Amino acid sequence: MGTGSKRILVVDDEVKIVEFTEVYLINSGYEVYKAYTGKEALALFQTQKIDLVLLDLMLPDISGEQICNEIRRISKVPIIMLTAKSGDENIIHGLDIGADDYMTKPFSPRQMVARVNALLRRVQEEIASDQKKCILAFHEDDLIINHSDYTVKKAGETISLTPSEFKILYTLAHRPNKVFTREELIHIAFDDDYLGYDRTIDSHIKNLRAKIEDNSKECTYILTVRGVGYKFGGD
Repeated sequence: MGTGSKRILVVDDEVKIVEFTEVYLINSGYEVYKAYTGKEALALFQTQKIDLVLLDLMLPDISGEQICNEIRRISKVPIIMLTAKSGDENIIHGLDIGADDYMTKPFSPRQMVARVNALLRRVQEEIASDQKKCILAFHEDDLIINHSDYTVKKAGETISLTPSEFKILYTLAHRPNKVFTREELIHIAFDDDYLGYDRTIDSHIKNLRAKIEDNSKECTYILTVRGVGYKFGGD
């Protein structure tokens, strides 16, 4: 697995565990940050871009549960709990407070690396899936709308849209062939307290067509449904 220099934070007060864990992770291509106390762990997490945390439950100052709660308050970074307690209740509790996986001590270094690999792979797959859901593409990628970064590309070129234009375009494109009235577009694409006239939508549509249509008089994407409103014809 290509790790892409992922950064692993190892948190444990047992020096030997940290050292052999570090060796195996480095040999697997990871960059390792070490913390022997909860305070050190939180300081590193807040100042470094950490991709995964190996977190011991029993620390001298702050408990692993507290650290996990603090990390979960600000981040979804994957966490593998390290625990000497193998009871079901302890494991379930660790998962309930936000850990993604757990390993009981003593553990196999190879199994630990395999768990790290698997968890990071799963996270990457979830990210890729979420990003894919955010991207709408039409007519063999002639028009690409990316909701995750609010960009639009037409024939490979990034085009500039106002926030209002983007909201209207995404609303239409997200449900091709559904006819939207002007009032619906205002309600969906703008705040409910929007006070503009519904004909303002027509002005936005005109500007959008000028930017994304090859011929604004014979539209491919934003189609007028006379007497009703507009629909997206990007199938």
